[in-house]
Amino acid sequence: MALGHNVTTKNKKPSVELHTKRSLYSLRGIAEVTAVTLVAEIGQFSRFSNPRQLMSYAGLVPKEYSSGSSRWQGSITKTGNSQIRRSIVEVCWSYRHRPSLKGELLKRQEGQDPEAKRIAWKAQHRLHMKYHRISAKGKGGKVAVVAVARELLGFIWAIGCAIEDKQVSVSNVA
Repeated sequence: MALGHNVTTKNKKPSVELHTKRSLYSLRGIAEVTAVTLVAEIGQFSRFSNPRQLMSYAGLVPKEYSSGSSRWQGSITKTGNSQIRRSIVEVCWSYRHRPSLKGELLKRQEGQDPEAKRIAWKAQHRLHMKYHRISAKGKGGKVAVVAVARELLGFIWAIGCAIEDKQVSVSNVA
């Protein structure tokens, strides 16, 4: 079952997953399908104690070989969840463009949690700069997008954990 508008608890209150999914809309490039994919594949964001664990879960960490004083890093491991990895990499192509709030993104951000919007705006600036910094070094667009995807997962983790914490505190008060 998709995480649509029918997901509720016994008290007819929207579930934590629904709030998390809606909050992910505040990020550039993430709409219904990507948000549902992320929430369904990741589940509870707070099960990862830091964003690096989520990045590893998605297989967006570099291969590494180290022996003595030498250290070598290669391409991404691809040993994680391919659905998350594919969705995130596709989303990251939108961070090539200058940060802005207009059109569909502005509509999706209406009524969103202020913390999620703050994190999303910070992500737009940082990821746009990262893409262009890597591209300026002569790296290909795909390499830059995968690097941006890894960092975007950190912002997604931050939004997911913030919304889960807020929902837990609201349910404890009620």
